[in-house]
Amino acid sequence: MATIEECRDALGRLAENLAGAEGDVRRAAALDRSVSCHMTDLDVTFTGRLVDGRIERVATAPGRPAERAQIRLAMASEDLLRLVDGELGFARAWGSGRVRLEASLRDLLRMRKLL
Repeated sequence: MATIEECRDALGRLAENLAGAEGDVRRAAALDRSVSCHMTDLDVTFTGRLVDGRIERVATAPGRPAERAQIRLAMASEDLLRLVDGELGFARAWGSGRVRLEASLRDLLRMRKLL
């Protein structure tokens, strides 16, 4: 199990990757949406805002998200680290149920380029 700080660092690296993306990935990340990532094993939720390919205003709260974000992720903390480090493919993790992603169909279609 990863720590909350390790998860925060991983989300920071993900934000940097999104901010530095180009082409189709950059256009896909250019959403303005609220996001949440619930770490199921830590029972902690990170919330923030995806704006122009950056994740801003990241906050941490115990338990499940208090408000329903437009893009919602849920996974174990180790899976977050492995995803960000490139050791775990998102499509495989999502298909096997290790990662849950909930968003509007329109957002899912745009985000598939990120994943």
